Amino acid sequence: MSQSLNELLEQSEQTINALISDGAEPDVLYEIEHHLASTDFTKLEKAAVELVKLGYHVDDADEFDDEQGKRWFAFIAATDAELDNNVLARQVREIAAVADECDVEYDGWGTMLDDDELDEEYDDGEE
Repeated sequence: MSQSLNELLEQSEQTINALISDGAEPDVLYEIEHHLASTDFTKLEKAAVELVKLGYHVDDADEFDDEQGKRWFAFIAATDAELDNNVLARQVREIAAVADECDVEYDGWGTMLDDDELDEEYDDGEE
C-alpha cells in the first residue's frame, strides 16, 4: 500500500473537516466513494469481490495509463454514510485491510456536496 493506514486515517479526518467547513451537514447521508487501483486486474477483481461481500457497491473497473505509460485498473467502492470520523475511520480500516490482503492500492475516499448546499452557502452572503 502506497499510503500507511495512519496517513489514510489522517487524510480522512482532514477531508471530513474540509467538507464541513465548506458547508456539508455532518448528519446527512453522503455517497462515499473509496478509490482502489492496481496494475493487476485479477488482484483488483478479488478486492472488488471482497468489498461487495462487506456491503459496498462496486462498479466496473476503468482502465488508464499513468505518466510512465503503465496500464492501471481502478474502481470505486461506494456506500452511504454521514460525515462521522468514527464511521469513516472504520471504513478506511476495513478497505485498507482488503487492499492490503489483495495487494492493491487504496487511495482514500471522497464525496460530492450537493449544489444546493453550496448555493445556500454563497446565497447567504449575497443579499
